[in-house]
Amino acid sequence: MQIRQLKYFVATAESGQVSRAAVALSVSQSSVTTAIRELEVETASKLFERSAQGMELTQAGRELLAVAYEILAKVEEASNIGQRGGSGKGSLSIAVTYTVMGYFLPYHLDRLSRLHPDLKISVFEMNREVIEEGLISNRFDLAVLLTSNITTPELETETLFRSPRRLWVGNSHPFAQRRKVSMEEIGEEDYIMLTVDEAAHTAMKYWSMQKVQPKVSLRTSSIEAVRSMVANQQGVTILSDMVYRPWSLEGKRIQTVQTDFSVPSMDVGLAWPRSAELSREAQLIHDYFRRSFIAPQL
Repeated sequence: MQIRQLKYFVATAESGQVSRAAVALSVSQSSVTTAIRELEVETASKLFERSAQGMELTQAGRELLAVAYEILAKVEEASNIGQRGGSGKGSLSIAVTYTVMGYFLPYHLDRLSRLHPDLKISVFEMNREVIEEGLISNRFDLAVLLTSNITTPELETETLFRSPRRLWVGNSHPFAQRRKVSMEEIGEEDYIMLTVDEAAHTAMKYWSMQKVQPKVSLRTSSIEAVRSMVANQQGVTILSDMVYRPWSLEGKRIQTVQTDFSVPSMDVGLAWPRSAELSREAQLIHDYFRRSFIAPQL
């Protein structure tokens, strides 16, 4: 059993689709499929129920997922032994936006606390405009936010990853069985517009390039509300893979479908003042994220 196989298995379990796991891992779909088949042979167990809607874990798959998380955590801990210790002393302030705080940062804060136990990180959740002003005035050492939204030229940015945006539909919606849907067809459906973190502004920028406009039936800052409305067949939406979850709070399934128009990705990354040199503590965080997302992975 190889670490690579477990990583591919976990990515598929978390995303619910081989195609989405392949994109996240920057590998081919056949590589992911082969790794899962090899694991099923090695464990003598069927790990997924495969359907047109995606990949559902079996009981054996759920048990392996719990073990895989432990194994990968121990491997990461072992690989970081040489970086642990006195180099991580000090404190710094990090500003984050809502989406980053809710769907990205907590996992990495946990990893950083284990990697640098003597480093005190203060996190401040704010909107982008306040964060940009705070970076320029040196109130924050570093920011983790949607770099695709940044407008201030005085800031240096580094994008860590790009999360594709896709159409979200309920499991029984006719679009759920399609490989691709046109923007004209989406424009005929009731549309749920997310407003948090400038999502509505971003959406209207690419919708303005279309022949049709979205038929907005609800505007909300709650991603969970969007999820529930879509799952309950009250509308469709276009959002990023980072905030996608296959189930609503009511336990109803949500599918994603490609659009015929290349919708811009949601880019997540770091920002800091262009005129200032990163502090030693901020450089530690910067280097951590570079190793996690930009350096080659197993």
